[in-house]
Amino acid sequence: MPFFTSDKRTGGLMDEIRCDQSDYLIWKWHPSGTLPGKNRRENAIRMGSSLRVKDGEMAIFVYNQGDGLNQDIFLGPCDQILDTDNLPVLSSIIGLAYEGGTPFPAEIYFINLAQIVQVRFAVPFFDVFDPRFPDYGVPVAVRGTISFKISDYYDFIQKHQLSTFNVEDFQRQIKDVVCRYVKDTVANAPAEHNIPLVQIESKISQINDIVEYDLGERLHDDFGVTVSGIDIGAIELDKSSDAYRLLMSVSRDLAGAAARAEAETKIKNISDKQRIEAENYQETLRVQREENQYAQRKATQSLHFAAYQVEKQAEVGKAAADALENMGKSGAASISMGGTEGAFSPAAMMASMAVGNAVGQNMAGTMNDILGSTNQSGIVPPPIPSTVFYVAIYGQATGPYDFQTLEKMVKTGELKSESLLWRPGMATWEAAASIEGIKSLFNKEVPPVPTK
Repeated sequence: MPFFTSDKRTGGLMDEIRCDQSDYLIWKWHPSGTLPGKNRRENAIRMGSSLRVKDGEMAIFVYNQGDGLNQDIFLGPCDQILDTDNLPVLSSIIGLAYEGGTPFPAEIYFINLAQIVQVRFAVPFFDVFDPRFPDYGVPVAVRGTISFKISDYYDFIQKHQLSTFNVEDFQRQIKDVVCRYVKDTVANAPAEHNIPLVQIESKISQINDIVEYDLGERLHDDFGVTVSGIDIGAIELDKSSDAYRLLMSVSRDLAGAAARAEAETKIKNISDKQRIEAENYQETLRVQREENQYAQRKATQSLHFAAYQVEKQAEVGKAAADALENMGKSGAASISMGGTEGAFSPAAMMASMAVGNAVGQNMAGTMNDILGSTNQSGIVPPPIPSTVFYVAIYGQATGPYDFQTLEKMVKTGELKSESLLWRPGMATWEAAASIEGIKSLFNKEVPPVPTK
């Protein structure tokens, strides 16, 4: 039996401990050239052995001292000489009594902090119900990938026993949790987020965000890993199932009824809008007609103001003559009557004559003033009437505008050749380019202002 150890490949009294694996999450050190668990020396690290840790990884040194099991953590890059109770020569001698083992176990575990692990998951068909039609449960399957890594290594070490850790078992546990949570989220998505079941395949992004946020917290709390992404690749409906065909049939009927109701509502809204606009337009035209008639009356009165004034003064004179006539009749009646009351009253007769004389003089003076004023050359005649038009802008009649204003509106682009115009005397609204005297505004040379 060899003196130091029963293993054929020892590597010397002390070890150079490092991890040369290219793809790993957690790896337990063992001497080069041996299989894991086939060399007792991996559980009895010799004092004075060198530990080398690369950037992006960490090493956990687990050893036994007098106060129990201890752990030292080394973050890369690091080059460290280890201190244990396993003396290089005595460990081999003492190991003879422990059948190659040691009373001072010491182990090295490497954890890859930069490695992102991807686990594919698939949830087989399960029934999902549309909240509108709870009688039809359609089979749905989900496929995807979850990516995670170890970022909080202290938390990870506390949650897992490194001596019994197995990567395959670890990934299987995460896959089981992901499948359960994804299944629960997809099954409740139609009711909780108002998603029609027949459209759930188009809502993968929305469901993916829900799963990624909630599942990331759960895996961190339960397994000590950080989820870097969840990608739901497909949500498949079993379109060959009877439930799916029945659901599609009912959905089409419902969609058709909804479309018909929406179309009827739109038609009614359009009809109501047109009716209201017609009523408003008729009322607007009525008001405009009344305003135009009032304006025309005032313009006529202004044009014939002198004759109008004479007419009114003649009415006043006639009223005065009637009053004088009544006073004369009262005096004559008093002369013809006997007695004291019927005696002739010179005062009444004189008053009647004075009033009649004053009224007559007043009327004569007024007539002379009027006749004189009409012959004076300094009188200001009323303005010459001009042609005015109303313009339809955004369905509303605006104006009236005279020719000069319309000319300015053409230059600024407010009035176009297809704009509708109307003036008193026209039967209907007509395009500006078809109205004599207006269509010339759209030529380069502007003609003189048209008159009535």
